[in-house]
Amino acid sequence: MDRLKGKIALVTGGAQGIGREICLAFLREGAELVISADMQLGEELPNLRQVQLNVTNREEIAEFVANLKEELGRIDVLVNNAGITRDALLEKMKPEMWNLVLDVNLTGVFNMTQAIAPVMMANGKGSIINISSAAGVYGNIGQSNYAATKAGVVGLTYTWAKELPRKGADIRTNAIAPGLIMTDMMKTVPDKVLEPIREKTPLKRLGTPQEIANTALFLASDESSFINGQVLSVDGGLRL
Repeated sequence: MDRLKGKIALVTGGAQGIGREICLAFLREGAELVISADMQLGEELPNLRQVQLNVTNREEIAEFVANLKEELGRIDVLVNNAGITRDALLEKMKPEMWNLVLDVNLTGVFNMTQAIAPVMMANGKGSIINISSAAGVYGNIGQSNYAATKAGVVGLTYTWAKELPRKGADIRTNAIAPGLIMTDMMKTVPDKVLEPIREKTPLKRLGTPQEIANTALFLASDESSFINGQVLSVDGGLRL
């Protein structure tokens, strides 16, 4: 129960879904403090700090990170989880749908990491975990914007894995690419839609938010201390 003992973690999009489960997993494993940065607030828990933060607002992020640095002096783990969807086929996708998803899912990851990476570099260590998607690796019908952002997150992961440690800092950057996960939103999808996906998956089921959280926990902990620049597919073998 102490895999993250003494660590301070920041999780964007931490109020619900996969982000919430990541926060809970970190707390269970003894994190000193978990900061959930989201547009909304979730449940109150010991050692969990909730902050309303827009990952597309650079000025807001800069003030937030400066205050954290002054108060805490360090951030050990950053999980870039905040993301949205605005699905449509290519011919029906409006520019505002494209731009909004790119702003949150890709530029938001850039904004948060650009602000927090210097804090990690000053402390000489850190773990950055980017939440990508199977759609970013293999594409998905009706998700041009979403797939593009999640593919971009993979590119950022590879780049930062090379860039951030180059001056001797022990900073690792990895990504998780979930397949279809049974979040509250997915529970509203008709079973006739989900059943073909289950059948295509060797494990014959969808994943759970807890399984993504467990992967994030591993990457955040010292157990993964020599893992850098990897994209871990957590999809039950969907694309085999």
